[in-house]
Amino acid sequence: MTKPHSDVTQNTWAFLRDPMIAPTGFREYDARWKFPDEINLPGITALGLGLGTQMHEAGIDPVIAVGNDYRDYSLSVKNALILGLMQAGIQVKDIGPALSPMAYFAQFHLDAPAVAMVTASHNPNGWTGVKMGFQRPLTHGPVEMARLRDIVLGGEGVARPGGGYEFVEGVREAYLDDLVGDFKMTRKLRVVCATGNGTASAFAPELFERMGVEVVPSHNALDYTFPNYNPNPEAMEMLHDMSATVTESGADLALGFDGDGDRCGVVDNEGEEIFADKVGVIMARDLAKLYPGSTFVADVKSTGLYASDPELKAKGAKADYWKTGHSHMKRRVHELGALAGFEKSGHYFLAEPIGRGYDCGMRVAVEICKLLDRNPDMSMADLRRALPVTYSSPTMSPWCADTEKYDVLDRLVEKLVARHSEGGSLGGQKIVDVVTVNGARVMLENGGWGLVRASSNTPNLVVVCESPESEDELRAIFHDLDAVIRTEPGVGDYDQTI
Repeated sequence: MTKPHSDVTQNTWAFLRDPMIAPTGFREYDARWKFPDEINLPGITALGLGLGTQMHEAGIDPVIAVGNDYRDYSLSVKNALILGLMQAGIQVKDIGPALSPMAYFAQFHLDAPAVAMVTASHNPNGWTGVKMGFQRPLTHGPVEMARLRDIVLGGEGVARPGGGYEFVEGVREAYLDDLVGDFKMTRKLRVVCATGNGTASAFAPELFERMGVEVVPSHNALDYTFPNYNPNPEAMEMLHDMSATVTESGADLALGFDGDGDRCGVVDNEGEEIFADKVGVIMARDLAKLYPGSTFVADVKSTGLYASDPELKAKGAKADYWKTGHSHMKRRVHELGALAGFEKSGHYFLAEPIGRGYDCGMRVAVEICKLLDRNPDMSMADLRRALPVTYSSPTMSPWCADTEKYDVLDRLVEKLVARHSEGGSLGGQKIVDVVTVNGARVMLENGGWGLVRASSNTPNLVVVCESPESEDELRAIFHDLDAVIRTEPGVGDYDQTI
């Protein structure tokens, strides 16, 4: 295998022949590039050869399920990837256009040990990438991504005989059947189905109809130009549109999905966005009644209610705070045998007997409908108001150079752990623990907390705070945490603050 270049330029002879790959596209838990600025089609083929070589290294059967999201260039990217996989001696089962969770489902449905999903996820057009995994329901984490990067960039891909190709029909229908089963709503429910003209448009409306849910359509026509907004249920543009549609239509709630369908956003019947970590608490409360004593994993950016909520405590629920990132969360849920995992970004990981442990926005939609069916006298707003009130900051991102941020973070963790050991406080509340699995989440006596971690993808730190008492205490917690952060001269200005 020829070593890929990073300096081949477009509209040249070499660009149509030689693999060009920017090393920065190998992220912590998937691969993502601007296309074709940072990777060309020969580069995608080199990636496929590298991924196939990694499969042989891992000792798994050389069979992989491959899908692509709904963008005008995703099919050509997938075909280039398949060419490299076949060159590596891999039997490819092509499931066609898909959601990421449909590709994960295909691993089970087709008994394929590996998966590769061509998707830019919620990134805007002009991006492409691959989400991949070898051990269902898990996807690549930092170790696997680092090895894949080394194989591809080092030219270590090995061509082998035995590659093959099969297009598999019917996976979409089997996926929808698996999601819904024989469930039918017993209460009337009107749901704004927001898909932003993305891939979920081919799934979500039918999903709701199968359950007997009345659909209020919101940008459900497939259109890979994304004429209304980029489908991303964390973005305020999409959330505001969802809220306006709820208000105009009098719907019971809105459910919105990102570009590859692995995340779900929620707006209640009063037009209020419910952040995903709070939706997780609502779901955990309901699930804890059905499965007392369950463990729920939350990422370190999520609300402290998983540990402090009286209803969860009364049902014997256990909380585990873990590293941010869909790959980290999937692994933790799997390792602990947890019932579910919840990430503030909108990834939900519902394990057996509810789901299979991978992040699936469609599965979340089904389970929210079932939750409302089990609570026929409650609206989504009622369920939101039933939670203990907390005061949370936005996710704040002070600048810190990529080359320095991890060293800076190590020193900040050391300082905050020392503050705990010395009986210190934040915002006037005594520190009772410092969770250091992903930066430092400083846990306070009254259930408040403050977090500092390094961003996985951008040159900055990440800071989040929460108080169960008041906005004033929230600001006090942030003030004291920021004072520690400011002891590091390499930390710059925040993108936003409170």
